[in-house]
Amino acid sequence: MTELLFRDDGYLRSCAARVVAADERGIRLDQTVFYPIGGGQPGDTGVLRLATGQSIPIVDTIKGGAPDEVVHIPAPGSTLPDPGTELVAEIDWERRYRLMRMHTCLHLLCAIVPGAVTGGQVSDGRGRLDFDVPGSSLDKEMLSGRLNALIAEAHPVGRRWITDAELAAQPELVRTMSVKPPNGMGQVRLIEISGIDLQPCGGTHIRSTSEIGPVAVSKIENKGKQNRRVILALAE
Repeated sequence: MTELLFRDDGYLRSCAARVVAADERGIRLDQTVFYPIGGGQPGDTGVLRLATGQSIPIVDTIKGGAPDEVVHIPAPGSTLPDPGTELVAEIDWERRYRLMRMHTCLHLLCAIVPGAVTGGQVSDGRGRLDFDVPGSSLDKEMLSGRLNALIAEAHPVGRRWITDAELAAQPELVRTMSVKPPNGMGQVRLIEISGIDLQPCGGTHIRSTSEIGPVAVSKIENKGKQNRRVILALAE
């Protein structure tokens, strides 16, 4: 298991860590600030800095086979560190922060569009959600206006935990049909945008909607009889 420091503080940019294993699969650390791909959010990139001065570029981060196992994927040709090596794990913060802003914005979008979410993806500066709704019920300008109003209102974004049993008793908390909540460990983390949205999520988020900045709904696509894809972009 890897201690997932980003789970409690998505703003951590680096941490001291020890190499647990390093092989053809990648590098495992005892703790990390690197988020592994999952729930529609890409894995972090960054660098591992050794005391010798060696730097190992990390081009992706994925989940391992064991619960809470995180695998850091080094750039091709990198020299792997020996188990026990002490290092500093440092994410590409600018990229991560854009992902955090967009991920949080997609929670807002989920809150203002009725209907189940059938798919989604967080990208660098962009994002999308697919909804099971009639196409005529969605309007680009209206959605952009409502999103930017909620962003400007600076709603706090926080987290709290419930048990797997409590989540099972409240199925309405789960909005996504395509991604299962991160449960099975006895408790589930909820992301709450005060007064706006509450749902299970294992990703990284900002602390206030105001940090998202202006956004625009760039396109609404027809993906089926009632499946509509809403595509967002940070307006920066």
